[in-house]
Amino acid sequence: MNEHVHHNHAAAPVSLDIEGMTCASCVNRVEKALLKVPGVESASVNLATERATVSGGDAEALVKAVEKVGYKGSIRQPDAPAHDHAHHHDEDAAILKRDVIIAAIPTIPLFALEMLGHIHMPFHMWLMSVVPTNVLYGAYFVLATFVLFVPGLRFFRIGLPALFRGAPEMNSLVALGSGAAWLYSTIVTFAPQLVPASTRYVYFEAAAVIVTLILVGRWLEAIAKGRTGEAIRQLMHQQARTARIERNGEAVEVGVDAVRVGDIVLVRPGEKIAVDGEIVEGESHIDESMISGEPLPVTKGVGADVIGGTLNTSGSFRFRATKVGADTMLAQIIRMVEDAQAGKLPIQAVVDRITSVFVPVVIGVSVLTAIVWFLVGPQPSLTYALVNAVAVMIIACPCAMGLATPMSIMVGTGRAAQLGVLFRKGEALQQLRDASIVAFDKTGTLTEGKPVLTDLILDDEFEHDEVLALVAAVESRSEHPIATAIVAAAEKAGLALGTVTEFTSNSGTGVTARVDGRLVSVGAERHMSHLDFSDFADAIGKLAAEGKTPVFAAIDDKLAAAIVVADTIKPTSKAVIEALHGMGLKTAMISGDNRRTAEAIAAQLGIDEVRAEVLPADKVEAIKSLRKNGSVIAYVGDGINDAPALAEADVGIAVGSGTDAAIESADVVLLGGDLKGVLNALTVSRATLRNIWENLFWAFGYNAILIPVAAGVLYPAFGILLSPMIGAGAMAFSSIFVVGNAQRLRAVKGVS
Repeated sequence: MNEHVHHNHAAAPVSLDIEGMTCASCVNRVEKALLKVPGVESASVNLATERATVSGGDAEALVKAVEKVGYKGSIRQPDAPAHDHAHHHDEDAAILKRDVIIAAIPTIPLFALEMLGHIHMPFHMWLMSVVPTNVLYGAYFVLATFVLFVPGLRFFRIGLPALFRGAPEMNSLVALGSGAAWLYSTIVTFAPQLVPASTRYVYFEAAAVIVTLILVGRWLEAIAKGRTGEAIRQLMHQQARTARIERNGEAVEVGVDAVRVGDIVLVRPGEKIAVDGEIVEGESHIDESMISGEPLPVTKGVGADVIGGTLNTSGSFRFRATKVGADTMLAQIIRMVEDAQAGKLPIQAVVDRITSVFVPVVIGVSVLTAIVWFLVGPQPSLTYALVNAVAVMIIACPCAMGLATPMSIMVGTGRAAQLGVLFRKGEALQQLRDASIVAFDKTGTLTEGKPVLTDLILDDEFEHDEVLALVAAVESRSEHPIATAIVAAAEKAGLALGTVTEFTSNSGTGVTARVDGRLVSVGAERHMSHLDFSDFADAIGKLAAEGKTPVFAAIDDKLAAAIVVADTIKPTSKAVIEALHGMGLKTAMISGDNRRTAEAIAAQLGIDEVRAEVLPADKVEAIKSLRKNGSVIAYVGDGINDAPALAEADVGIAVGSGTDAAIESADVVLLGGDLKGVLNALTVSRATLRNIWENLFWAFGYNAILIPVAAGVLYPAFGILLSPMIGAGAMAFSSIFVVGNAQRLRAVKGVS
């Protein structure tokens, strides 16, 4: 039994918005705090969406726990609109932009004066002759102190308490690094006698540049994070703002929030449909491409369902609201996308474990660097010790590691939603990439799910339309699905049906009646055993090989036709199976049909394995039998009887035209019911995982290479040291790289 089945019975999980998280170690801290709250069973925190999902525990206690470890938490309402979240990022970006400007104004002259002095000796000499050293250092002190403790205060306010709690994180590294450079320079400026004459250098510009560069990195990151919510924002824009409803016999325009179940809503051409409902009067063509991906408008009349957010292209109608607010299909889609974006992949847990030890290790390496340089380094050893220890701290901020996975999930699931694939659980992204067998339910998934007249094989003496009209007239009295399919075929051909008299039905074998005086019998071979079937022997053999069983029609006691009614294969099924094989996956089909029919359809589609004559209750067993060699199974189904199988599979994929029960037990939902969505889901899943690995390779590889360089391992052989300022720039760049690389997922192409 898969673990995600159990959650359905638990109390609804609580979502919290969390402010102030900046890196992977913040995530660990918040998670640990939430798990300590009494009654909490599980807690998952996501850095990219800034959300926590917690099952169990008291809401107030959860918020307090978050605040106790130094962050701001607020309970997220289940039907809170998603744009609050997107707006929160915009606001972040605006605050950071302001702080970058405030930090840059004093940093630029400070950096320019100091650097120009290093590069151009005459300028240095001139500056020293014009401005006394103590005055110059005093001016530097004022500028750097402003940068560190006004725009840079956030690093100290969050980083130092975390350090004192024994749980240092990224802000602690920035605070320690820039703070150490500033403190040392301040001592050199105001109490030079405390340090040896050979080490009286100031590093105010390094401290200021570190803070400014890291703020620039954060600002660019916030802009990119804001763009990441694009998919949800597009969905939000689909929602209608107002609706015209009937109140006391007249039409009133109200906000969409005011529409209640049972209200009658009026829709004119070109308007968006406000909520989900059922047409009670009029008919129209409705553009449902937002849900189904189908570009052609759908014709709808009285009794048809309409979906909020879709567009009425022509005609006016009235409909009764059946689902409003958070219950509408669009609201559920938005919620599914948000939940997937807040999900955690198994790979993320590994990253989180590494980063939780990473920061303390870096502080250790930094201290060790300082000791080694002080003891065995060249003169001025104290200066070298300080600069290299600061460089290690700054270069090692694990920001990029913390963002590597959640940014990719966020962009990947958003792109999938635009392609009509909803990942209801973020974990499904990783599991789907690992799938080796895709199993399909047959009826309604690979096939249309309703019987259609597929063959009418005539005796030479009879005409097609004549036979079809006579048979359909008789069958119009019957409720049998085969009868319904024959009548539908006659109506489609525009045939007039004659008057039926003397109708008799032999249960299970066939029907007989007179149509405009002619005797017509329809039924199985055994129903007409007195007739000569020799002319039809070849046809019967050929149909049997295809797994089809015909019924026969006799007119005036002469055998007239063999009729085949079957469930037809969906037009895209064969291409989808071929594409899956092209992706290196095996395919399987699970069907309740008799073995012969099932195998004939599987052969037609090129499916590898067949499980036939499977009762709905046995579908779970069929999936277990496919898994016997440890394969990861994705199962695609659409009906109520598919719900247990969707839950049992490693990844359950529900076809969106299916039932609520199927969608509820699935991990992935394909909107609009097109099987091409399976290929889109796999493509996005593979691209997202590849993107995560690229991000992690960059984030870890970059740290692995640059920390030793910052510590000075290249100095004895090559004389190479890494200045703390270059470290700050590189660290900011590594985060921007990860966020930018995740944005590439926005361009993943779907199958058209």
